[in-house]
Amino acid sequence: MRRYLASLLLLLGPAGAATYQVGPARTFTSLNQLFAAVNLEGGDLVEVDGNTTYAGGVIVPAADGGSPGNPVIIRGLRVNGLRPRIQGASNTVEFRQSNYLVFDGFEVTGGTARCILQAAHEVTVRDSVIHGCAAHGILSTDQLSGSFTLEYSEIYNAGAGTSQHPLYIQSDEIAWPNAVFRMRYNYVHDGNGGNLLKCRHQRAEIFYNWFQGAAYHELELIGPDENTQQAGWTRDLVREDQDVVGNVIVHSNPAFGAVIRVGGDGTGVSKGRARFVNNTILLASGQDTTVFRIFQEMQSVEMHNNVIDVTAGGIPRIIRAVDGELIWTDGRQIRGSNNWIESTATFVPGAGEWAGTLTGTNPGFTDLASYDLRPMQASALRDAGNGAPAGNPAFAFPGPLFPPASVPLRGAIAPDAAPVRVVDGSIDIGAYERATDLIFANGFQ
Repeated sequence: MRRYLASLLLLLGPAGAATYQVGPARTFTSLNQLFAAVNLEGGDLVEVDGNTTYAGGVIVPAADGGSPGNPVIIRGLRVNGLRPRIQGASNTVEFRQSNYLVFDGFEVTGGTARCILQAAHEVTVRDSVIHGCAAHGILSTDQLSGSFTLEYSEIYNAGAGTSQHPLYIQSDEIAWPNAVFRMRYNYVHDGNGGNLLKCRHQRAEIFYNWFQGAAYHELELIGPDENTQQAGWTRDLVREDQDVVGNVIVHSNPAFGAVIRVGGDGTGVSKGRARFVNNTILLASGQDTTVFRIFQEMQSVEMHNNVIDVTAGGIPRIIRAVDGELIWTDGRQIRGSNNWIESTATFVPGAGEWAGTLTGTNPGFTDLASYDLRPMQASALRDAGNGAPAGNPAFAFPGPLFPPASVPLRGAIAPDAAPVRVVDGSIDIGAYERATDLIFANGFQ
């Protein structure tokens, strides 16, 4: 039941949904004050005035979540073009079992442990900027976290050391079986430590993002930490799968020599299936670099229509799957088609694993210096992709995305304004299509 007088409701919407306003001159001057006074319900909208800095330590409690298909929405309103800024505390913002929630339009900064602590199910963070985080940018808890969507957001200047990451996402496979992590249209860059994305989720759908500048891997896609799960969990409870489609991944740290790790990290293994399709991967560290580091336990990995380009020297090692470091659950299962790689590349999958591989010294981007990665008209990437990519039928990836419908940008993307990928003829290799109409002010600066 609501614990606040109806006279304070500023707007009644459909089915009794209410709108509450938070700001310096409002009845509620902070989110925590609102949560203490009102039990929000599905369909309720909270509007927070922008151009104001609010104290961190915001906790959205379980009583203030929504319901399936009817979330509570907490929305930042821009004032003079500025979002509301939530700053400071150990956890700047925490979702504490506040399931079915949308957190939209905020700047979150200054958390000494985590800028956002995600411990709920069916939470969406969108149109937000998360930065200046001394440790984790966004951290999902090992227990009680479920499906999570991150979209149209920018994450940077976060992470520390080897174990604190700009994005550390996982799910509780006991509390929320079949949970999905959906990550799309984000710009994640300039990490201070860890991997830009460390993901232990049961299923991850990583579409149309721009990753650049990790301290370690740009992507680490592995299994749950075996030391922190609920009673009844085992490594064979479920398989963790990842679908990585239409992203740009730029590796630039000369002190670390790998871009993507799948399987495990020494604390948890996925035994899963990983799929990489129509990504553009730039190796810009000037050092020899492993692109796909397959580690501990995996079932299958497939790669189609990716371009892997060295932009600053060094030799690309396409796949590192070292005996003694890796156990295949069903024998070595690597499949791929129509990938473009540097002619100097080593550890390239051969016949029976990859087919239709293209090699060269220049993939023919429109303007690499400005990160306009569309193929030029004469590029070898043009119309050279596989229009029906598939792995081994015995290890088919469940629910794969194809064809990619959008493209990433190197910058913030307004909600629901991502450029459409327009295919003219056969699909091009990489994250971009020659015909795609991009707004250069948004993404190529």
